[in-house]
Amino acid sequence: MKTKIEEIDGKFVATLEGEMDTAAAVEAEEVLKPLYQSNGKDVIIDCTNLEYIASSGLRILLSILKGAKSTGSKVIMRGVNDDIKNVFKLTGFISIFEFE
Repeated sequence: MKTKIEEIDGKFVATLEGEMDTAAAVEAEEVLKPLYQSNGKDVIIDCTNLEYIASSGLRILLSILKGAKSTGSKVIMRGVNDDIKNVFKLTGFISIFEFE
């Protein structure tokens, strides 16, 4: 699993690649922790190359969303494939995240 954060045009862009299973989520959380406090900047989660996400990965995304909303920011999910979007539907997360 590869995870990185960049700041582009005043927004944080987090890129997730590979499989975010339970083991990979521990490492990904360390990289993504700065997004828990986005300080008013919108956050884009680029999932174009994300192949799988476990519940521990969803928990991380929810923590990012909570932090962003508390400062008036949005979290936008980008490039989510059908399998992962189905996980969002099954968990009810489809209605709390914004997708593009």
